[in-house]
Amino acid sequence: MASLNRSLPKARPAAQRATTLEMVRHACPDIPQALRISESFGLTVVDSDGIRDLHRSQLIDSAAALKDVLADKAMQIHMQRIVGSFVGSAYGAGQFYSRAVTEARDLTTKLSNEFRDEDLDGPVGFDSRAQRKREFAADMGLQAHVLRMAAEGAVSAYEEITGATWKPYERTGTAASASSIDKRAASLQMSAFD
Repeated sequence: MASLNRSLPKARPAAQRATTLEMVRHACPDIPQALRISESFGLTVVDSDGIRDLHRSQLIDSAAALKDVLADKAMQIHMQRIVGSFVGSAYGAGQFYSRAVTEARDLTTKLSNEFRDEDLDGPVGFDSRAQRKREFAADMGLQAHVLRMAAEGAVSAYEEITGATWKPYERTGTAASASSIDKRAASLQMSAFD
């Protein structure tokens, strides 16, 4: 069995699904929701359009500074990576926001059970645990929203700079070959039981 393990290459982790702008839009609050969060929790109203436009113009200015040196394909690859980082960051923030909302919702729902001492309001002058969770979720919602706006600005800039629609970079072939190797290894290992 030891010789079998040495002869098989180590399996690579399964390829993750590439993050799209559509996934960001599902995970992060849009402008009306961000406004509701700000108003409900007394937080600063975010200049969503300003953030999106600023990031768009910054990337366009950056590309203009590089255009005399970078070939079109090199510019496209460079911008692909930059935009991908904006989209990935926004999506990660959106996922974190979603978990924060779930925790806040769960804790707030538990408050309706009057027999749970740990969920009761804190001492006078202190917020309850559920209130702190709701406020944290609101903060995370606004953070996810502004990162969404930055990602949307970056995608818009990519389209203007390259003339193409931005799509996330996806490796081809590596996931399929890793899966094939995993299947062959599993088949070989299972034959040892026969």
